[in-house]
Amino acid sequence: MQFSLNRTSLLAELSLLQGIVEKKSTIPILSNILMETKGESLISMIATDLDVSLETECASDVSKPGAVVLQAKKLFDIVRSLPESEIKIVKEDNDWVKISCGSSEFRMVGQAKEHFPSIPMLNQEGLEMPSALFNQLVQRTIYAITQEESRYALNGALLMISGGRVTMVATDGHRLALASGKLELSSAGAKKWDQSRAIVPKKALTELLRLTAGQDNAVDLTKDDNHLYFRQGTRKLTSRVLAGQFPNYELVLPKNNDKTVKFDVGSLSQALKRVALMADERSHGVKFEISTGALKITSQTSDVGEARELLPIDYEGDALNIGFNAEYLLDFLGAVGSEEILFDFKDEQSPAMMKPSGTQQDEYSYVVMPMRLL
Repeated sequence: MQFSLNRTSLLAELSLLQGIVEKKSTIPILSNILMETKGESLISMIATDLDVSLETECASDVSKPGAVVLQAKKLFDIVRSLPESEIKIVKEDNDWVKISCGSSEFRMVGQAKEHFPSIPMLNQEGLEMPSALFNQLVQRTIYAITQEESRYALNGALLMISGGRVTMVATDGHRLALASGKLELSSAGAKKWDQSRAIVPKKALTELLRLTAGQDNAVDLTKDDNHLYFRQGTRKLTSRVLAGQFPNYELVLPKNNDKTVKFDVGSLSQALKRVALMADERSHGVKFEISTGALKITSQTSDVGEARELLPIDYEGDALNIGFNAEYLLDFLGAVGSEEILFDFKDEQSPAMMKPSGTQQDEYSYVVMPMRLL
Protein backbone atom coordinates (compact mmCIF):
# COMPACT_ATOMS: atom_id res chain seq x y z
CA MET A 1 0.00 0.00 0.00
CA GLN A 2 1.45 3.34 -1.09
CA PHE A 3 -0.14 6.69 -1.86
CA SER A 4 0.42 10.44 -1.59
CA LEU A 5 -2.10 13.21 -0.95
CA ASN A 6 -2.62 16.82 0.04
CA ARG A 7 -2.13 17.58 3.77
CA THR A 8 -5.07 20.03 4.02
CA SER A 9 -7.53 17.59 2.46
CA LEU A 10 -6.40 14.72 4.68
CA LEU A 11 -6.54 16.86 7.82
CA ALA A 12 -10.12 17.98 7.09
CA GLU A 13 -11.35 14.39 6.78
CA LEU A 14 -9.41 13.15 9.82
CA SER A 15 -10.88 16.01 11.85
CA LEU A 16 -14.42 14.82 11.05
CA LEU A 17 -13.56 11.24 11.95
CA GLN A 18 -12.32 12.25 15.42
CA GLY A 19 -15.91 12.83 16.56
CA ILE A 20 -16.84 9.22 15.75
CA VAL A 21 -13.83 7.44 17.21
CA GLU A 22 -14.59 5.85 20.58
CA LYS A 23 -12.20 7.38 23.12
CA LYS A 24 -13.07 5.37 26.25
CA SER A 25 -14.07 2.08 24.72
CA THR A 26 -13.27 -1.28 26.23
CA ILE A 27 -12.77 -2.43 22.63
CA PRO A 28 -9.36 -0.98 21.63
CA ILE A 29 -9.88 -1.38 17.87
CA LEU A 30 -12.61 1.29 18.01
CA SER A 31 -9.99 3.97 18.71
CA ASN A 32 -8.61 3.31 15.22
CA ILE A 33 -9.63 4.14 11.67
CA LEU A 34 -9.49 1.98 8.58
CA MET A 35 -7.63 3.50 5.61
CA GLU A 36 -8.10 1.78 2.25
CA THR A 37 -7.26 2.69 -1.34
CA LYS A 38 -10.12 2.90 -3.87
CA GLY A 39 -8.88 2.73 -7.43
CA GLU A 40 -5.96 4.90 -8.47
CA SER A 41 -7.16 8.27 -7.18
CA LEU A 42 -8.98 7.81 -3.87
CA ILE A 43 -8.54 6.55 -0.36
CA SER A 44 -11.43 5.89 2.00
CA MET A 45 -11.31 6.25 5.78
CA ILE A 46 -13.79 4.72 8.21
CA ALA A 47 -14.36 5.27 11.93
CA THR A 48 -17.01 3.60 14.10
CA ASP A 49 -18.17 3.12 17.69
CA LEU A 50 -20.50 0.30 16.50
CA ASP A 51 -23.56 2.57 16.85
CA VAL A 52 -22.44 5.45 14.62
CA SER A 53 -20.03 5.09 11.68
CA LEU A 54 -18.57 7.57 9.22
CA GLU A 55 -16.91 6.82 5.89
CA THR A 56 -15.14 9.61 4.07
CA GLU A 57 -12.91 9.89 1.00
CA CYS A 58 -9.86 11.86 0.01
CA ALA A 59 -8.30 12.42 -3.42
CA SER A 60 -4.86 10.81 -3.64
CA ASP A 61 -2.27 9.44 -6.03
CA VAL A 62 -2.31 5.69 -5.39
CA SER A 63 0.86 3.83 -6.39
CA LYS A 64 0.08 0.51 -4.69
CA PRO A 65 -3.38 -0.60 -3.43
CA GLY A 66 -3.98 -1.87 0.09
CA ALA A 67 -5.52 -1.20 3.48
CA VAL A 68 -4.35 -0.63 7.05
CA VAL A 69 -5.83 0.20 10.47
CA LEU A 70 -4.18 3.09 12.36
CA GLN A 71 -4.64 4.80 15.73
CA ALA A 72 -6.96 7.72 14.91
CA LYS A 73 -5.90 10.37 17.43
CA LYS A 74 -2.17 9.86 16.88
CA LEU A 75 -2.53 9.97 13.09
CA PHE A 76 -4.56 13.19 13.38
CA ASP A 77 -1.92 14.75 15.66
CA ILE A 78 0.86 13.80 13.25
CA VAL A 79 -0.87 15.21 10.16
CA ARG A 80 -1.83 18.38 12.04
CA SER A 81 1.81 18.95 12.98
CA LEU A 82 3.18 18.52 9.45
CA PRO A 83 4.05 21.43 7.13
CA GLU A 84 1.74 22.39 4.26
CA SER A 85 3.08 19.96 1.67
CA GLU A 86 2.33 16.61 0.06
CA ILE A 87 2.16 13.64 2.43
CA LYS A 88 3.39 10.21 1.40
CA ILE A 89 2.10 7.10 3.22
CA VAL A 90 3.67 3.68 2.71
CA LYS A 91 2.68 0.40 4.34
CA GLU A 92 5.76 -1.68 5.22
CA ASP A 93 6.28 -5.17 6.59
CA ASN A 94 4.19 -6.36 9.58
CA ASP A 95 1.64 -3.56 9.05
CA TRP A 96 4.04 -0.78 9.99
CA VAL A 97 3.27 2.48 8.19
CA LYS A 98 5.74 5.22 7.22
CA ILE A 99 4.42 8.78 6.95
CA SER A 100 6.69 11.33 5.32
CA CYS A 101 6.25 15.00 4.46
CA GLY A 102 9.12 17.32 3.53
CA SER A 103 11.94 16.59 5.99
CA SER A 104 9.61 14.94 8.53
CA GLU A 105 9.18 11.20 8.86
CA PHE A 106 7.08 9.07 11.21
CA ARG A 107 6.54 5.33 11.56
CA MET A 108 3.33 3.99 13.12
CA VAL A 109 2.29 0.53 14.23
CA GLY A 110 -0.72 -0.56 12.18
CA GLN A 111 -3.10 -3.49 12.14
CA ALA A 112 -4.60 -5.62 9.41
CA LYS A 113 -7.95 -4.69 7.87
CA GLU A 114 -9.45 -7.96 9.15
CA HIS A 115 -9.27 -6.69 12.74
CA PHE A 116 -11.59 -3.76 12.02
CA PRO A 117 -15.35 -4.34 12.49
CA SER A 118 -17.54 -4.49 9.40
CA ILE A 119 -19.79 -1.47 8.88
CA PRO A 120 -23.39 -1.68 7.61
CA MET A 121 -23.72 0.20 4.34
CA LEU A 122 -26.72 0.80 2.09
CA ASN A 123 -25.87 2.32 -1.29
CA GLN A 124 -29.32 2.63 -2.86
CA GLU A 125 -30.91 5.99 -3.65
CA GLY A 126 -32.86 7.52 -0.81
CA LEU A 127 -34.76 10.64 0.17
CA GLU A 128 -33.08 13.95 -0.65
CA MET A 129 -33.34 16.68 1.97
CA PRO A 130 -31.72 20.15 1.67
CA SER A 131 -28.64 20.32 3.92
CA ALA A 132 -29.64 23.75 5.23
CA LEU A 133 -33.06 22.45 6.30
CA PHE A 134 -31.66 19.38 8.03
CA ASN A 135 -28.97 21.44 9.76
CA GLN A 136 -31.59 23.88 11.04
CA LEU A 137 -33.81 21.09 12.38
CA VAL A 138 -30.91 19.61 14.34
CA GLN A 139 -29.73 22.99 15.67
CA ARG A 140 -33.22 23.79 16.91
CA THR A 141 -33.70 20.53 18.83
CA ILE A 142 -30.40 18.86 19.80
CA TYR A 143 -29.94 20.90 22.99
CA ALA A 144 -33.20 19.50 24.45
CA ILE A 145 -32.06 15.85 24.27
CA THR A 146 -31.74 14.38 27.75
CA GLN A 147 -28.36 13.92 29.45
CA GLU A 148 -29.62 10.88 31.38
CA GLU A 149 -28.45 7.69 29.68
CA SER A 150 -31.04 5.62 31.55
CA ARG A 151 -33.86 7.33 29.63
CA TYR A 152 -32.90 5.44 26.49
CA ALA A 153 -35.64 6.55 24.08
CA LEU A 154 -34.93 10.20 24.97
CA ASN A 155 -31.20 9.93 24.16
CA GLY A 156 -31.97 11.07 20.63
CA ALA A 157 -34.40 13.15 18.60
CA LEU A 158 -37.50 11.80 16.91
CA LEU A 159 -37.35 12.30 13.12
CA MET A 160 -40.70 12.14 11.32
CA ILE A 161 -41.75 12.56 7.71
CA SER A 162 -45.44 12.99 6.97
CA GLY A 163 -47.67 14.95 4.62
CA GLY A 164 -44.82 16.66 2.79
CA ARG A 165 -43.19 17.90 6.02
CA VAL A 166 -40.19 16.77 8.02
CA THR A 167 -40.32 17.20 11.79
CA MET A 168 -37.75 16.73 14.57
CA VAL A 169 -38.64 16.57 18.28
CA ALA A 170 -36.43 16.29 21.36
CA THR A 171 -37.22 16.38 25.08
CA ASP A 172 -35.62 15.72 28.46
CA GLY A 173 -38.86 15.74 30.43
CA HIS A 174 -38.43 19.37 31.54
CA ARG A 175 -38.59 20.99 28.11
CA LEU A 176 -39.45 20.06 24.54
CA ALA A 177 -38.18 21.44 21.23
CA LEU A 178 -40.15 20.84 18.02
CA ALA A 179 -38.95 22.01 14.60
CA SER A 180 -40.36 21.29 11.16
CA GLY A 181 -40.02 22.28 7.53
CA LYS A 182 -41.53 21.68 4.13
CA LEU A 183 -40.12 18.79 2.12
CA GLU A 184 -40.46 18.41 -1.64
CA LEU A 185 -41.18 14.75 -2.38
CA SER A 186 -41.78 12.90 -5.62
CA SER A 187 -44.92 10.79 -5.75
CA ALA A 188 -42.82 7.64 -5.27
CA GLY A 189 -40.90 9.22 -2.41
CA ALA A 190 -44.07 10.44 -0.73
CA LYS A 191 -45.51 6.94 -0.80
CA LYS A 192 -42.33 5.30 0.53
CA TRP A 193 -41.48 7.82 3.27
CA ASP A 194 -44.90 9.03 4.46
CA GLN A 195 -45.46 8.30 8.17
CA SER A 196 -41.79 7.38 8.65
CA ARG A 197 -40.48 7.68 12.24
CA ALA A 198 -37.06 7.01 13.77
CA ILE A 199 -35.18 8.08 16.92
CA VAL A 200 -31.73 9.35 15.89
CA PRO A 201 -29.01 9.23 18.60
CA LYS A 202 -27.51 12.51 19.80
CA LYS A 203 -24.00 11.54 18.69
CA ALA A 204 -25.20 10.97 15.13
CA LEU A 205 -26.98 14.34 15.13
CA THR A 206 -23.84 16.08 16.45
CA GLU A 207 -21.78 14.67 13.59
CA LEU A 208 -24.50 15.46 11.03
CA LEU A 209 -24.41 19.08 12.20
CA ARG A 210 -20.74 19.17 11.26
CA LEU A 211 -21.31 17.43 7.93
CA THR A 212 -24.15 19.72 6.83
CA ALA A 213 -22.78 23.06 8.08
CA GLY A 214 -22.50 25.51 5.19
CA GLN A 215 -23.25 22.85 2.56
CA ASP A 216 -25.37 23.57 -0.51
CA ASN A 217 -25.97 20.02 -1.74
CA ALA A 218 -28.64 17.75 -0.31
CA VAL A 219 -28.43 15.08 2.36
CA ASP A 220 -29.45 11.69 0.98
CA LEU A 221 -31.33 9.65 3.60
CA THR A 222 -31.90 5.89 3.38
CA LYS A 223 -33.14 3.43 6.00
CA ASP A 224 -33.62 -0.18 6.91
CA ASP A 225 -35.16 -1.78 9.99
CA ASN A 226 -32.29 -0.93 12.34
CA HIS A 227 -30.23 1.82 10.73
CA LEU A 228 -30.40 5.22 9.07
CA TYR A 229 -27.92 6.04 6.30
CA PHE A 230 -26.97 9.64 5.53
CA ARG A 231 -24.86 10.66 2.53
CA GLN A 232 -23.54 14.20 2.25
CA GLY A 233 -21.35 14.48 -0.84
CA THR A 234 -18.63 11.83 -0.54
CA ARG A 235 -19.23 11.33 3.20
CA LYS A 236 -21.49 8.55 4.46
CA LEU A 237 -22.76 8.37 8.03
CA THR A 238 -24.53 5.28 9.36
CA SER A 239 -26.47 5.39 12.62
CA ARG A 240 -28.22 2.71 14.59
CA VAL A 241 -31.84 3.71 15.32
CA LEU A 242 -32.67 3.95 19.02
CA ALA A 243 -35.22 1.42 20.21
CA GLY A 244 -38.07 2.29 22.53
CA GLN A 245 -41.20 4.43 22.46
CA PHE A 246 -40.81 8.18 22.14
CA PRO A 247 -43.39 10.04 24.30
CA ASN A 248 -46.52 11.44 22.69
CA TYR A 249 -45.19 14.98 22.38
CA GLU A 250 -48.52 16.39 21.17
CA LEU A 251 -49.95 15.89 24.67
CA VAL A 252 -47.27 18.22 26.04
CA LEU A 253 -48.02 21.14 23.73
CA PRO A 254 -50.05 23.75 25.67
CA LYS A 255 -53.53 24.34 24.27
CA ASN A 256 -54.89 26.99 26.66
CA ASN A 257 -52.09 29.53 27.04
CA ASP A 258 -54.14 32.72 26.80
CA LYS A 259 -51.46 35.33 27.55
CA THR A 260 -48.78 36.40 25.07
CA VAL A 261 -45.78 38.72 25.33
CA LYS A 262 -43.47 39.64 22.44
CA PHE A 263 -39.75 39.96 23.26
CA ASP A 264 -36.71 41.22 21.43
CA VAL A 265 -34.36 38.23 21.37
CA GLY A 266 -31.17 40.24 21.91
CA SER A 267 -32.53 42.24 24.86
CA LEU A 268 -34.03 39.21 26.60
CA SER A 269 -30.88 37.13 26.06
CA GLN A 270 -28.58 39.76 27.52
CA ALA A 271 -30.87 40.36 30.50
CA LEU A 272 -31.09 36.63 31.23
CA LYS A 273 -27.33 36.15 30.99
CA ARG A 274 -26.72 38.94 33.50
CA VAL A 275 -29.38 37.81 35.97
CA ALA A 276 -28.26 34.18 35.69
CA LEU A 277 -24.85 35.16 37.09
CA MET A 278 -26.44 35.32 40.55
CA ALA A 279 -28.70 32.27 40.15
CA ASP A 280 -28.16 29.01 41.98
CA GLU A 281 -25.46 27.05 40.14
CA ARG A 282 -27.45 23.83 40.23
CA SER A 283 -30.98 24.98 39.39
CA HIS A 284 -30.11 28.13 37.34
CA GLY A 285 -33.45 29.43 38.56
CA VAL A 286 -34.68 32.93 37.65
CA LYS A 287 -38.03 34.51 38.39
CA PHE A 288 -40.19 36.32 35.81
CA GLU A 289 -42.47 38.93 37.39
CA ILE A 290 -44.84 39.93 34.60
CA SER A 291 -47.07 42.98 35.10
CA THR A 292 -48.66 45.70 33.01
CA GLY A 293 -45.96 47.20 30.79
CA ALA A 294 -42.97 45.53 32.44
CA LEU A 295 -41.09 42.28 33.02
CA LYS A 296 -38.82 42.05 36.04
CA ILE A 297 -36.29 39.20 35.98
CA THR A 298 -34.66 38.39 39.30
CA SER A 299 -32.37 35.79 40.83
CA GLN A 300 -30.81 35.25 44.22
CA THR A 301 -28.49 32.89 46.03
CA SER A 302 -28.27 33.21 49.80
CA ASP A 303 -24.48 33.02 50.06
CA VAL A 304 -23.70 34.92 46.82
CA GLY A 305 -26.18 37.74 46.25
CA GLU A 306 -28.97 38.78 43.91
CA ALA A 307 -29.65 40.42 40.54
CA ARG A 308 -32.54 42.24 38.86
CA GLU A 309 -33.34 43.38 35.32
CA LEU A 310 -36.35 45.37 34.11
CA LEU A 311 -37.61 45.09 30.53
CA PRO A 312 -40.51 47.11 29.04
CA ILE A 313 -43.18 44.88 27.44
CA ASP A 314 -46.50 45.28 25.70
CA TYR A 315 -48.75 43.52 28.23
CA GLU A 316 -51.92 44.55 30.04
CA GLY A 317 -53.19 41.30 31.63
CA ASP A 318 -53.10 39.93 35.17
CA ALA A 319 -49.81 40.06 37.07
CA LEU A 320 -47.91 36.77 37.20
CA ASN A 321 -44.79 35.41 38.95
CA ILE A 322 -43.23 32.35 37.33
CA GLY A 323 -39.83 30.67 37.66
CA PHE A 324 -37.65 29.14 34.93
CA ASN A 325 -34.29 27.52 34.43
CA ALA A 326 -32.34 30.33 32.75
CA GLU A 327 -30.19 27.86 30.79
CA TYR A 328 -33.30 26.34 29.21
CA LEU A 329 -34.49 29.74 28.00
CA LEU A 330 -31.04 30.74 26.69
CA ASP A 331 -30.77 27.49 24.72
CA PHE A 332 -33.91 28.38 22.78
CA LEU A 333 -32.93 32.04 22.31
CA GLY A 334 -29.58 30.95 20.89
CA ALA A 335 -31.19 28.63 18.35
CA VAL A 336 -34.31 30.52 17.30
CA GLY A 337 -32.67 32.61 14.55
CA SER A 338 -35.22 35.44 14.63
CA GLU A 339 -35.15 38.96 16.06
CA GLU A 340 -38.37 38.61 18.04
CA ILE A 341 -40.14 35.77 19.84
CA LEU A 342 -43.61 35.18 21.25
CA PHE A 343 -43.86 33.97 24.84
CA ASP A 344 -47.20 32.27 25.57
CA PHE A 345 -48.20 31.38 29.13
CA LYS A 346 -51.20 30.67 31.33
CA ASP A 347 -50.29 30.60 35.03
CA GLU A 348 -47.47 29.77 37.48
CA GLN A 349 -47.93 25.98 37.23
CA SER A 350 -48.56 25.50 33.51
CA PRO A 351 -45.87 25.02 30.84
CA ALA A 352 -44.94 28.07 28.77
CA MET A 353 -44.43 28.03 25.01
CA MET A 354 -41.92 30.08 23.06
CA LYS A 355 -41.77 30.44 19.29
CA PRO A 356 -40.40 32.87 16.69
CA SER A 357 -42.68 35.70 15.69
CA GLY A 358 -43.66 36.19 12.07
CA THR A 359 -43.75 33.57 9.33
CA GLN A 360 -41.82 30.88 11.25
CA GLN A 361 -44.37 30.47 14.05
CA ASP A 362 -45.55 27.14 12.68
CA GLU A 363 -42.01 25.83 12.14
CA TYR A 364 -40.52 26.03 15.63
CA SER A 365 -42.03 25.60 19.09
CA TYR A 366 -40.37 25.28 22.47
CA VAL A 367 -42.19 24.16 25.60
CA VAL A 368 -40.58 24.69 29.00
CA MET A 369 -41.88 23.66 32.39
CA PRO A 370 -41.91 26.32 35.12
CA MET A 371 -39.82 26.00 38.31
CA ARG A 372 -40.95 26.50 41.87
CA LEU A 373 -38.71 29.15 43.42
CA LEU A 374 -38.65 29.99 47.11
